[in-house]
Amino acid sequence: MKRNKKERQRLLKKTIAQNPFVTDEELAEKFQVSIQTIRLDRLELSIPELRERIKNVAVRNLKDEVRSLPIDEVIGDIIDLELDHSAISIFDVKKEHVFSRNQIARGHHLFAQANSLAVAVIDDELALTKTATIRFTRQVKENERVVAKAKVIKIEREKGLTFVEVKSYVGQELVFSGEFEMFRTKNYEKKEGSTNETSN
Repeated sequence: MKRNKKERQRLLKKTIAQNPFVTDEELAEKFQVSIQTIRLDRLELSIPELRERIKNVAVRNLKDEVRSLPIDEVIGDIIDLELDHSAISIFDVKKEHVFSRNQIARGHHLFAQANSLAVAVIDDELALTKTATIRFTRQVKENERVVAKAKVIKIEREKGLTFVEVKSYVGQELVFSGEFEMFRTKNYEKKEGSTNETSN
C-alpha cells in the first residue's frame, strides 16, 4: 500500500529506530518505493546511512576494545564486545563474496567472519587459532546479512587456551557453527568476577 510522504517518513523513522541495521534496499522493498526515495527521506530526516548507524550502535554497545588484532582486520562489523565473554558481528554478503554462477557466498568468508570474531573476543594481545571444528548448515546468498555470535565457553589459563563457540545466523536461521580452540598468552591478569576460568 502506497503511503503519502509524511506517513512514509514517520514509519521509516520508526523502522530504523527499531532496527538500525536495516538496509536502504530492505526499506525500499518494505515501503514500495525506490532506493533513491529512501535515501532522500533519510537525508530530510537527518538519519545517517547504514555504515554510520552501525558505528553509532557499536560505540554504545562495545564494553571493551579489541586487543588481539587491529579492528580493521576483523571480518564484519563488531557491534557488541565483552572481552573473554561474548561478541557479535554482522557481515553483509555482497557481489564480491559470492560465486558468480549461483550467487552463493564462498564458504571462506563465513569462516573468516567467525574465526576473526573468535580472535577478537580474546582479552590478550596474542590470540591464534589452534583448532576449529566447523559446520555449514545452510547456503548463504548475495544480499543476505550474517550475524555471528561468539561465546567464550572455557578458559584454561595454565595451558594458555580459550574455547570459543561461534554461531552465525541469517534472520533466525542458523547457517554456520564452529568451535574454536584458541591459543593465547598464559600469563594474563585474571578478571574480577570471571566464572568461566579453570586452572588445569
